[in-house]
Amino acid sequence: MNQAPAADPETLLMQGRERFAAATSLSELDAAKAELVGRRGALTAVQRTLGGLDEQQRRDLGARINAVRAALAELEAQRRIALTDERDRVVLAAEAVDVTLPARTARRGSLHPIHETMETMVDVMANLGFSAVEGPEVETDWFNFQAMNIPVDHPARGMHDTIYVQPPNPADPPGSVLLRTHTSPMQTRTMLAQGPPVYIAVPGRTYRQEAADATHLPVFHQMECLAVDEGLSFADLRGTLAELCRGLFGPGARIRMRPDHYPFTEPSADVDAWVPAVGDWVELLGSGMVHPNVLHMAGYDPEQVSGFAFGMGVERVAMLRHGIDDLRLFTDNDLRFLASF
Repeated sequence: MNQAPAADPETLLMQGRERFAAATSLSELDAAKAELVGRRGALTAVQRTLGGLDEQQRRDLGARINAVRAALAELEAQRRIALTDERDRVVLAAEAVDVTLPARTARRGSLHPIHETMETMVDVMANLGFSAVEGPEVETDWFNFQAMNIPVDHPARGMHDTIYVQPPNPADPPGSVLLRTHTSPMQTRTMLAQGPPVYIAVPGRTYRQEAADATHLPVFHQMECLAVDEGLSFADLRGTLAELCRGLFGPGARIRMRPDHYPFTEPSADVDAWVPAVGDWVELLGSGMVHPNVLHMAGYDPEQVSGFAFGMGVERVAMLRHGIDDLRLFTDNDLRFLASF
């Protein structure tokens, strides 16, 4: 007679029920399952004893083992579902989103105040019928000075503090290529490329050898405007400037003009603007009727057409529009300053 195994399946079922119920995590449940019904588990050890039993004992014990194995599988599956639900609940609670909180949106950028001001200036001139054009920042002496009626020996050249660059053609004389000191060269470039009428606004970056301080920078922005047509007069210039001033500083802004001298205009005038936000008159720009020599050099007949031109600093306008007192703030890249726009 063969000897019966020391552990019976029903005892293992009771142990399994207790072990599965006591498991507090999926890893503990997996360990209990392996100890009971794994390849080296207790129930598997009982099953290996079947070969030493007679036929009737083997049949009876095999049926009991199968029943216990099925019962343990059912208990393990139920506990696994419970532990999985508990784990998901904890994870979801930790990662829960309160839909009443403000949305986590990305910080939005904005235009730099210089570009915002320049776009506003161009928009005002576009509403007056002017087209925006751009030109090269590396210019020739002829376009930058001579075509603007500023010859080599003219004292006005000393006020521009020009930055000269090496000519691309070694045959060109030194001083023939430079970084433009104003956007005025596009006046002649445009007139050479087309006949009248001409109504253009030329925004862009300009360069001069100046030390950076509260009111000067070596790199700054200007907008030059030119109108050439039949019958244009000083009154047209004044009306255009008055409208531009109102568009930049509000309906309460107004202008006054004072005689001055510029090589490329005759007569010429400085323009002061009454800026309501400042509450005072502020010197704003230079202007005048296009000099006949400038028209001649562009191939226009001063007896047939006339024109006016004016130019203004973009930074200057931005400072007045936003109440800024130091020009260097525009180039410091301080996010605290830029975020205010």
